[in-house]
Amino acid sequence: MVKKKVSIKLLGDAKETYLALQQKAHAEKEKGIKSSFHQTLLRAIDSKILLLKMNYDYGVQIPQNNIPKKYVSKYEITNLWKVDLSGYWRMVYTLKQPYREETEIDIITIWLDVLDIVDHGKYNKIFGYKKR
Repeated sequence: MVKKKVSIKLLGDAKETYLALQQKAHAEKEKGIKSSFHQTLLRAIDSKILLLKMNYDYGVQIPQNNIPKKYVSKYEITNLWKVDLSGYWRMVYTLKQPYREETEIDIITIWLDVLDIVDHGKYNKIFGYKKR
């Protein structure tokens, strides 16, 4: 029997963005604000992370020739995926080489690193898309 385990880690800009969103959402809740863009985006990220733990290739794979050099040089990646979030935000991630544990039950660990959480404008700029 083979069991798949997905390990998700937020790196660099993604981690900073996520922590900043957590702080803003917490501050809003303390002020009695029950619904805001920050809270909605944070829930969307958390929801997509749970979804990716169940189905690591849920997102849309970015074609190899469209992967920005920024990610290749900074993280030495060979694949890139994106997940749409609320408010036209995007979460960009990569899948690392699976690791197989030798036990009675084979466990394959899939490493998923979230590299960026960006709004639509910044996403377009990173990927070189232009407005029409």
